Amino acid sequence: MPTVTEKARAKINLTLSILGRRSDGYHALLSLVAFADVADIVTLDPGSATGVTVAGPFADAISEPNLVETALRIVTDHLPNLEIGHVTLDKQLPVASGIGGGSADAAAVLRAIRTAHPQATADLDWMSIARRLGADVPVCFSDRAIWMSGTGDHLHDLASPLPELHAVLVNPQAPVPADKTARVFRALGAPPISGSGDGVATARPAVPDRDELLALMKRMGNDLEAPATAVAPQVQDVLAALETCSGVEIAHLSGAGPTCFAVFPNEELATAAAASLVAAHPSWWVVPTVIG
Repeated sequence: MPTVTEKARAKINLTLSILGRRSDGYHALLSLVAFADVADIVTLDPGSATGVTVAGPFADAISEPNLVETALRIVTDHLPNLEIGHVTLDKQLPVASGIGGGSADAAAVLRAIRTAHPQATADLDWMSIARRLGADVPVCFSDRAIWMSGTGDHLHDLASPLPELHAVLVNPQAPVPADKTARVFRALGAPPISGSGDGVATARPAVPDRDELLALMKRMGNDLEAPATAVAPQVQDVLAALETCSGVEIAHLSGAGPTCFAVFPNEELATAAAASLVAAHPSWWVVPTVIG
């Protein structure tokens, strides 16, 4: 059987609004999500024994639980007689960085299994499995620009294609607490949602062109930026460095961080900014990319 390769692309929260804390303790959100062209690479070999091998520059940073292994286990629970195959994960994205690395890996594994075993998995509810794996896994499974709301479990297609954005991603590669995301939400201190609502947004702004998209990003921003900076002060250093780059149009945090992104008018300015940042901050993870 042929091997299947899937890209686990970096998830970027172009906007992130926290609508409040639900009665179950989870936070309701509204976020415009897009994906960059930098990615981990997932390869599934259906002809080999089921298991996981992790390689790449960030392989050693992965700690338990490994969502790729969890994804395999959940599919096996549904289909115990299926020989799924061996997964090789080439880990190119930083871990626990706010760009959905682990979630994107798990989602890519699900897509690879679906492609490798179409008949055996035809009756699986893939989105249900994705939701079991984590809040960001459904949107990463969709692997396209989309609005997400609720706790991330409600996905809403865009009315028109998202304009491509030339950008730079930066992660300071500083140690972050294991419970970083929980600390960020505690620092946010979001109020409870009034009434019995579950925080599924019904109003989602249109993004017909690039100018409106940038205006929307500036207007909505990322509600986690201030609390994330309180938890990981290096975020402010990254944002300050991005905001001084020539031609920068907007700089924001993605998710709960600490990865930040900046948007530029064209590829040349994004590439030049990345080179300048690498020279000034050689310990940072810096990549020019296209978000779309």
